[in-house]
Amino acid sequence: MQFKQVICVASAIFLSGLGTQRTYATTIANELYANIDDPPTWKSCQRIENPEKRLTCFDEWGRQQTAKVATPNNAPSTDAAMSVIPPSRETSAIAESGNCRNKQYSALSRFWELEAGTDCGTLSLRGYRPLNVSLSTTTDRPKVEDAMEGENSTYQATEARIALSLRTKLAQDLLTDNDASHQDSLWFGYSQQSTWQLFNENMSRPFRTTDHEPEIMYVYPTTYSALGNWQVRYMGVGAAHHSNGESEPLSRSWNRVYLMSGAELDDRFQINGRLWKRISEDSENDDNPDIANYIGRAEITGRWNYDVRNIFDATLRNNLRSDGRGSLRLEWFRTIGDSDSSNLRLHTQLFHGYGDTLIEYNRRRTVFSIGLSLVEF
Repeated sequence: MQFKQVICVASAIFLSGLGTQRTYATTIANELYANIDDPPTWKSCQRIENPEKRLTCFDEWGRQQTAKVATPNNAPSTDAAMSVIPPSRETSAIAESGNCRNKQYSALSRFWELEAGTDCGTLSLRGYRPLNVSLSTTTDRPKVEDAMEGENSTYQATEARIALSLRTKLAQDLLTDNDASHQDSLWFGYSQQSTWQLFNENMSRPFRTTDHEPEIMYVYPTTYSALGNWQVRYMGVGAAHHSNGESEPLSRSWNRVYLMSGAELDDRFQINGRLWKRISEDSENDDNPDIANYIGRAEITGRWNYDVRNIFDATLRNNLRSDGRGSLRLEWFRTIGDSDSSNLRLHTQLFHGYGDTLIEYNRRRTVFSIGLSLVEF
């Protein structure tokens, strides 16, 4: 049984045995929820520093969740509905359809569907990386010889970008044997980024480059604690192909296998990391033998959920060599619309380093972009 469930069960037993305390608990709860959430959520309860008030908040939240499950058609709840029932495949399915969007579970659990209560089934489309439409400008204008030999015009520093990214779960419970609190999964994902010379009338507004990245991933849930209250939520392995679909001399492609893991602290901070190894190719067929020396061999992404509307990301890539080549990407996501239901974000990004696009993987660039992204759908 997880820590949050233990808290809910203990508080329910305590308060049910002391009937005179219920009025007191309600009074405290009303004071707490006035400045947090109405009704309370497990996120708001986590933010309470006072132990007694935090316990009361979790008790009220647990009572409400149980009432939703035990009382059909929103009928008045009874004392029997006050007992706290841990989430299971049956109760979570009744509580809310589309469980991978159920915010009583943590962000990483929802994203990778690590528990039965976050399961949205197999072979349905979900978001992976942000779907993005943006405008960008760079300090290092793309070179003509990178794209078309003999072209008299030049590429512009300002262009549009379109990023697509989807995934689907191919299978689940391969090794976890239908454990309600642990659910492994096998995923297929596809990401694509296109740069479009939208304002370049002299060159007939061409798409300058398009990068494709299909990959397959296996994710296994974990419950390790690290550095205090950090929870390591998953570990996994994957394989990816990355190419721009061009012929020589513009062809860029590579294949890699990787290990990955992710941890979170409450619902405020996340860390996700990947470490990869390039799959070697014959020297005669290798378009870019030194690509890992520039794009890198590992990356780590940190996320800060500043509040319900603002999220900040930082992604660092490094080649794990003495020259330290790689990149840094800083991002700000600002929710547009209802913060509880909208997946639309104002997306601002600053990139510096190597690997912004495959065609320019060995050139250091600084790129600023701003646009709209659709996330977590």
